[in-house]
Amino acid sequence: MTAAERLLPVADRARVRRAALRLVRADGRAFVAALLLNALAAGAGLVGPWLVGRIVDEVRGGQGAGAVDRLAPWILVCALAQLLLARWARYVGYRFGERTLARVREQYVERVLALPASVVERAGTGDLTARGTADVAVVGTTLRDVGPELLVNTVQALLVLVAVFALDPLLGAFGLLGLTPIWPALRWYLRRARDGYLAEGAATSQVAEIVASTAAGARTVEAFGLRERRVAASRDALEESRRTRLYTLFLRTVFFPAVEVTYTVPVVGVLLLGGWLHQRGAVGVGAVVAAALYLRQFTEPLDQILMRVEQLQSSSASFARVEGLAQAPRGETGAGSPVPADDRIDVRGVRYAYERGGEVLRGVDLTVRPGERLAVVGPSGAGKTTLSRLLAGIDRPGTGAVTVGGVPVAELESELLRRQVVLVTQEHHVFLGTVRDNLLIAEPGATDDDLWAALATVGADDWVRDLPDGLDTRLGAGGRATDGSQAQQLALARVVLADPHTLILDEATALLDPTTARHAERALAAVLQGRTVIAIAHRLHTAHDADRVAVMEDGRLTELGTHEDLVTAGGAYAALWRTWHGDTTER
Repeated sequence: MTAAERLLPVADRARVRRAALRLVRADGRAFVAALLLNALAAGAGLVGPWLVGRIVDEVRGGQGAGAVDRLAPWILVCALAQLLLARWARYVGYRFGERTLARVREQYVERVLALPASVVERAGTGDLTARGTADVAVVGTTLRDVGPELLVNTVQALLVLVAVFALDPLLGAFGLLGLTPIWPALRWYLRRARDGYLAEGAATSQVAEIVASTAAGARTVEAFGLRERRVAASRDALEESRRTRLYTLFLRTVFFPAVEVTYTVPVVGVLLLGGWLHQRGAVGVGAVVAAALYLRQFTEPLDQILMRVEQLQSSSASFARVEGLAQAPRGETGAGSPVPADDRIDVRGVRYAYERGGEVLRGVDLTVRPGERLAVVGPSGAGKTTLSRLLAGIDRPGTGAVTVGGVPVAELESELLRRQVVLVTQEHHVFLGTVRDNLLIAEPGATDDDLWAALATVGADDWVRDLPDGLDTRLGAGGRATDGSQAQQLALARVVLADPHTLILDEATALLDPTTARHAERALAAVLQGRTVIAIAHRLHTAHDADRVAVMEDGRLTELGTHEDLVTAGGAYAALWRTWHGDTTER
């Protein structure tokens, strides 16, 4: 699978158009108001050139300075009206843009939270980061600035053309004919721009992914001597980003000079044609002057339109990437999924291989009885974490089945799945907000007594009570920092509040010191009395406390039994136990 194929989907043009229309309809009144105000502002701006033409004709007709005195104040009135209407239109347009941007951001967050972990891991966090920052920012700029400006300039340009045709159809047609060279240049640009900006966005995502993964795995890179390889990967990603950016720059350097030259053609053409027609008495000097002024005035909104069109290509590509999340696999399988008959978990003939690696699980068979405490042990790379992900429904087995109560775990609707199985890994997160906010995520209806009880269960109540505001102390950026063990204790407290019938701990207490970890594990076992606990054991004392121990080796389940039976059997588990205790025998 290539890097491009691993990226999240990108919406096509039709889907982007439908999404844009939905956003407009969501705030239709503001959009219509902005359109009407822009039309009025553009109409007020058309009066000035027409009045100048009238002044020229009346002065040539012998009216003298009186014509100027009579008509000039109206030019000022119309200019002031245009200024006020345009300002009002922009105010309405910007408010529309900000509200629409808020909808885009909220929708983006909802879609990201609905993505299965397997989809995020396959695509890489860099792609999500780039879409949620750079792409959303570009879309926001378009909605707040480009959209309203494009609307203003489009209305102005159309009304200016109408005014030129109203003065003299022949002058209008000739002026419009002079603008035709813009069309082939625009078509040439539009045929290439979207794909170019999409490639640029994908390259930006790859750079973000390389930087994020290298920073997150810095210790691993250092430990395995992978510095040169990561530097080479970074250089390749940056080179691809540079190449795509140069291509879009090339498109702009061809497009804009071509249209800039075209702007002068209609004005010069109308002056020449108007002079020739005036010599034959077909048109007055005032009409020619007004038409030239209109066409000169037309170049400003047209130039802005073409500038905005160029920006729209970039923002359209960004919007396609943001909207593409709607096409990604959802975390929910839909309402109405079968309800498990009981809490029994069965693993039958399971095999699993990652997309960029070999087979990790090779025919695993296992039954976990309700209320049982099962420890899964084995050397690194044996497949323990992969098995935990299949048990939690994060991934689907390549072959075989993982069921709870006779229902495939991966097919359970997400809300039902969370009531059945919860996976707690070494990865944890402290959300911006108070301690209370961090805990209520798991159970919004929990009382303060429930929160303190959950904290006490995992041994976190003491340090939380020592905080300046207790449960109301803010954590994270701008608040109190938490170390790894405290963050993990908060994660475990959330699990206690969620209270699932099956809990999978994948090295969940690895960051805690041995004493605290053992206390937390015992406390969890006490709270989850009568519930199923599957512990991916990092410390073998966890296995000692379990009802049964499953030993994984090279993707296979090689031993299964109680701690005493496996130690007595003298197999792989017994060797691990002796190594853990420094080759001492159990007493």
